[in-house]
Amino acid sequence: MDRTHLLSDQDEVHSGPSCPGESYADPNTVPGDHGATAPPADLMPVVPGYESLGPNVIPPSDFGSAQPQAPYRAPERRFDIPAISEELAQEAFTKYVSSKCCYGSKPAREMVFTDLQSLNTYRYRLETFTESRTTEWDSEPYNGQVVDGFGVAPGPWSIPVPIPSLFKDCEKAVRVPHTSTVKGCHSCLNLGRSACGRCVNSGRTRCGSCSGTGWTQSSDRQRCMMCRGSGMIKCHSCGGVGSITCKTCKGQGKLLCFIKLKVTWKNNIHVAVIDKRSGFPVEYLDQIAGEKLLTDMASMVYPVVGFPDSSVNAASESAVREHQAQFSTTCHILQQRQTIELIPITRVHYTWNEKTYIYFVYGIEHKVYTKDYPAKCCCCSIL
Repeated sequence: MDRTHLLSDQDEVHSGPSCPGESYADPNTVPGDHGATAPPADLMPVVPGYESLGPNVIPPSDFGSAQPQAPYRAPERRFDIPAISEELAQEAFTKYVSSKCCYGSKPAREMVFTDLQSLNTYRYRLETFTESRTTEWDSEPYNGQVVDGFGVAPGPWSIPVPIPSLFKDCEKAVRVPHTSTVKGCHSCLNLGRSACGRCVNSGRTRCGSCSGTGWTQSSDRQRCMMCRGSGMIKCHSCGGVGSITCKTCKGQGKLLCFIKLKVTWKNNIHVAVIDKRSGFPVEYLDQIAGEKLLTDMASMVYPVVGFPDSSVNAASESAVREHQAQFSTTCHILQQRQTIELIPITRVHYTWNEKTYIYFVYGIEHKVYTKDYPAKCCCCSIL
């Protein structure tokens, strides 16, 4: 007999979103939206190794075995940001002002530069890609599938589940082998049908045409043709039967119950922007591209050392230690990646009408930020 048929009760059954870009087909995968729910836990057998099911993550069996690699030293070079030219600063400023309907253009045209300061701004990012596992009872309607209830169930971390693309959140549900059992449906008490909630098992509902009176609401007061004067009509939900097909067992009266292993992959991200108190709001850099200075990837990275800016080294040290303490005892850390980006920011000082103002040109896109543009209309000034 075909091996696939023998494992038919482990065929795709689904629960949870599928991972993008998946190319493998796991026969133990649990498909979603099958409608069934597992009976209460106290009605289910105790499976050795799965005595405590629930939402709490299961600690990895080999927790603490991974060790960070040797220190990563940054390249021996200077990372100074050259100041942009006055021409480029004025061009960016003019473009910015023209995009604001309430800004006058005279300051951008007539300003006099007094100083252009380049600011060394770095963005440190640590990504920790983790895998966590939880278990719970699940079920599907029983249609005569082969019941895989014999043998010893493997431990939650002994079940091989292919890892999806690195550093992308993903979720997958897998049926635990040798945990299947057939139970009567708890929702309909094995009948395959449930009482209709609309007519409360009577098969009839109040007539909507006459509001249950049996008579039309017109001045000549005639008998309602819809219900023929009875005030009741056949229930549309159940067709007058008074019951509907059980949504849990799909009319089968029985459920194939099994322990479901839920595997969650998550990319945990820590970002630190090392700013020199320039007055520039660093949240504006969230969507700004920078120049990659360093990329380090390993199963467990070591904090960056030897970077010319000691604040970057400190940020890396803090982030790596924090992630290792947070995730190593509850998840498998599959991969870590740390990067350092250089983000160009130029602070521009200029005068107009004998007053001094400041604006910033930032990112390789040469975007502009200023909070004190001197020629706004009244509505902008109020805002």
